[in-house]
Amino acid sequence: MKIHLETIINRPFQQVATDFDRQLFEFLLPPKAVAKLVRYDGSNPGDIVHIRFRLPYGADWISEIISRSEDHTKMEFVDIGTKLPLMLTKWHHRHMVDKVDDSNTRITDEMIFSTCCKLLDYLAYPVLFLAFYPRKKKYKLYFEGK
Repeated sequence: MKIHLETIINRPFQQVATDFDRQLFEFLLPPKAVAKLVRYDGSNPGDIVHIRFRLPYGADWISEIISRSEDHTKMEFVDIGTKLPLMLTKWHHRHMVDKVDDSNTRITDEMIFSTCCKLLDYLAYPVLFLAFYPRKKKYKLYFEGK
């Protein structure tokens, strides 16, 4: 299944692309009572991101960055899940940052996931959508608040 979220940020492309870093990732995480960042190498191929969830149950989520590209109007990288919470069997997350104009940038999160069966995919969709939807507001707070 696919989840697609887009957010327009009122900041120039280069500022947003440059600030896509550990500090942003930590800002996007759920509260520390829910999740903890164990490892963050960056967003280049081979880098690892490891999150340990405490709630609703203890679980590790480890992703590896498999690709990255950037030019003067677009930056993107892709991570895949290498260790996922119980119900997930596949995770592919494409992060895209695109120049809209001189003052605005679009951030797109495109996530493709699956579980062990189609019925669970449909049950997992709203849970994952609601987990990632707050990023829209958080992106705006992070970038437009600077």
